[in-house]
Amino acid sequence: MASASKIKPFAFERVFSQHSAADAAKPDPLILQGEVETLRAQLDRVELEKDMALAEARSAGFEAGLAEARAEREAAILAAIDALQAGIEQIAEEVDQAVAKATAEAADLALAAADHLAGRAIAAAPAEMIDAALGRVLEQLGRNPRLQVRVHPGLVEEMERLIGVRQAGDRRRMHVHVTGDETMPVGDTHISWDEGGLRLDLESRRRAVREELEGVLG
Repeated sequence: MASASKIKPFAFERVFSQHSAADAAKPDPLILQGEVETLRAQLDRVELEKDMALAEARSAGFEAGLAEARAEREAAILAAIDALQAGIEQIAEEVDQAVAKATAEAADLALAAADHLAGRAIAAAPAEMIDAALGRVLEQLGRNPRLQVRVHPGLVEEMERLIGVRQAGDRRRMHVHVTGDETMPVGDTHISWDEGGLRLDLESRRRAVREELEGVLG
């Protein structure tokens, strides 16, 4: 009995059991490789999503910056156009004022020149000027015209001579009677006929010059 109480269990079973537990706790290489590949795939997907998000953010930022730059450019262009338009309007107004002033001065100068030239022409050859007006009247009349010509008394003799010269060169028989009028300034005349009349004086010349200047100078 004493020998039976000293018998110990065989250690093989205990050692075997320990080896079995260690083997069970050791991970399977195939499983580990699959998990690693899964993690790598997840990391790749996360990296791809991060790159896509970053690219999208960059694109959105670029578009926003481009839109802001375009808006600023358009605002600058509009401001420049407004400033240019205001400058053009101011220049146009100044030009209009300068043109109006120059036109008025030119009209006054032309009128003064016309008065001066007319005065010199009257002083140099007053009868010839009246004869030229008489010629224009005769061109509008028909056969055998009858006219009355009133001039300054000092021009009667010269006018009769000029009318004789005109009659010699015209096939029509003209009846032109020259009368002296003290109220007529030298160079002025009043030519009348049955259907109308013509008055030639300094004021009418001035009026004709003004009308001509208004048409030319606006």
